[in-house]
Amino acid sequence: MNVKKSLLALSMCTLLGGPAYAAVVPEGTELAGVQQLVRGNGSEPASLDPHKVEGVPESNVLRDLFEGLVNSGPDGEVVPGVAERWETKDNLVYVFHLRDDAKWSNGDPVTAADFEYALRRAVDPATASPYSWYLEKATILNATEVVNGNKPASELGVKALDEHTLEITLASPVPYFVSMLSLAPTYPVHRATVEKHGDEWTRVGNMVSNGAYRLSNWVVNERIELARNPEYWNNADTVVDKVVYLPIASQNAEMNRFLSGELDMTYDIPLEHFKRLQKEHPDAIRVGGYVGTYYYVFNTQKPPFNDARVRNALSYAIDRDIIAHKVMGQGERPAYTLAPEVVNGFTPPAVDWAGWTQQQRDEKARALIEAAGYGKDKPLRFELLYNTNDNHRKVAVAIASMWKKHLGVEVELVNQEWKTYLDTKTQGNFDVARAGWIADYNEASSMLDLMQSSHGNNDGKYSNPEFDRLMAESRLVSDDTARNSLYAQAEEILAVDMPIAPIYQYVKARLVQPHVGGYPDNPLDNIYSKDLYIRAK
Repeated sequence: MNVKKSLLALSMCTLLGGPAYAAVVPEGTELAGVQQLVRGNGSEPASLDPHKVEGVPESNVLRDLFEGLVNSGPDGEVVPGVAERWETKDNLVYVFHLRDDAKWSNGDPVTAADFEYALRRAVDPATASPYSWYLEKATILNATEVVNGNKPASELGVKALDEHTLEITLASPVPYFVSMLSLAPTYPVHRATVEKHGDEWTRVGNMVSNGAYRLSNWVVNERIELARNPEYWNNADTVVDKVVYLPIASQNAEMNRFLSGELDMTYDIPLEHFKRLQKEHPDAIRVGGYVGTYYYVFNTQKPPFNDARVRNALSYAIDRDIIAHKVMGQGERPAYTLAPEVVNGFTPPAVDWAGWTQQQRDEKARALIEAAGYGKDKPLRFELLYNTNDNHRKVAVAIASMWKKHLGVEVELVNQEWKTYLDTKTQGNFDVARAGWIADYNEASSMLDLMQSSHGNNDGKYSNPEFDRLMAESRLVSDDTARNSLYAQAEEILAVDMPIAPIYQYVKARLVQPHVGGYPDNPLDNIYSKDLYIRAK
C-alpha cells in the first residue's frame, strides 16, 4: 500500500477514518491458556510521561499505555485511535470526532478537553518536553510562540468544540498532518492525575492511562509490567492479558534469555550470532525495512568540528560497505544521505561522493584533514560518544580503526547508559556522537527536519539558512513531486556541509517466538501489544 499517496488523497476528503486495528486471530487458531507477552526493550526508559520522552524504549511502552487520536496500522498506514473519524477541507483546519466509548483506566471518559490540555502541556516551557519541537514542525498555530515563551499555552491552536469534538488549526497547511498524530507527544494525559501527583503521576498506583493496558508494576532496571485495561474501548478485541518489558542492554544476554524461552520478542540481535541464528532458528528471525538511518553527529559548535573540512574528511574515511555488510550484516545498506531509500515516496539524490570508490574517498579525506592542519604527524584527537550497546561498540571500534589507519586520528571511545547519553548529547557535551533517527511518520520530512536550526534534537547545533528555507517551503507544497524536489535539494546541502556522517540505513532485526501471532512488518516498527496474540505451543 502506498501509504503517503493514500494519506494525501484522503486528507482532502470531507470525512476520514475507517476501521480501527486490533488482534486478528485466524479461525481455528488454538490460543495459549496464558496470554502473556515478554518483550526485550534495550534500555530502562528515561520516563513514562508521554511529554517527556524522546527514545524508542520509552515509545514502545507508551504505545501500550496510551492511545492518541490515531494509531499506526500494520503497514504504517493511519488507522483510527480515540478519533473514529476526522475531516478537513484545506489541510489547515482539522476536526476530529472522538469515539464516545473511549475511557481512562479509572473509568473517566476520554474527552476533547483531555487532548486540548495535553497538547498545550506538550508545548508549555514549564513541561520542558524534549519533543515540543514536534508540534512546531506540525505547524500547529502558535506552537513556536508558546515553546519560546512568547505566548501562553492557552493560545495554541487546539480547541475542544464539545466533549467529543476537537479542532486543531495549523499555521500552514500540512497534507500529512494526521500521520503525525500517532506519536507520544500527541497522546492525552489525565489532567486530574497529573495535577494531583506532579512528577510522580507516572508511578504504579498513580498512573491513569487510556490505552489497551495499564501500569501494574515497575522495578527500575529490572522490569515493567502492564495489565489489560478493562476500560479500554476495544478491550473485547484485545487478546494478550499481560505485557512485560525487560530493559536488557546486552544483546547476548537478551538472545540467551530468548533461546531459553524467557522472552517472546527481542529488541535486537547480536551481530556475531545473526547468521547462526538464521540457520538454527529460521522461524524466529524477523527482518524488515525500517525508516531510519544510523549516523555520527558532529558538534558543529566545537572546534575543530566547526570546520566542514574536518567533518567531510571523517565522513569520507568511513567505509560504509564494510560497516553495513561486514560489521552489521543483517540487511543494512550503506547510507550517503539522511533519508533512507525505504522512506515512502522519496528517492534520495545520488550525491557526488557516494559514487566515488572508497580509495578516492580516503584520498580526499587525507587532503581535507591536512588542509585543516592535521595529519599523522599532528593527529586529531577527540572522544566518540555512544550509548551502552554491544552493536554500537562494534561499529565504533571499526570506524575508529578506519580513521586511525587513513587519517592518523586518535579516538577515545566513551560509552554511557541511555539516559545519561541522551542528557550529554542534549547539553552539547560531546565531540562526535553515535546517533540514529527513526522516522516519526513515513515521510522524508520526518528525517530531514532533524537538521533544521530550530529542531529540538539537532544536538550538533547545525545551522544553514538555505536548508531551513527549503524545509519551511516544503510544508507549503501539496504536490508530491515538487515537495520531493525540495527534499532532494536539502540533501545536497547536507552532503556538502556534512553536519552528520550517515553510515547505514537501518533494518529492524529481532527474534520473535513462532507462537507470537499478529506480528506486523511495520516500517516504523510501531508494534502494539494489543494487536498480538499467543498461540498454544
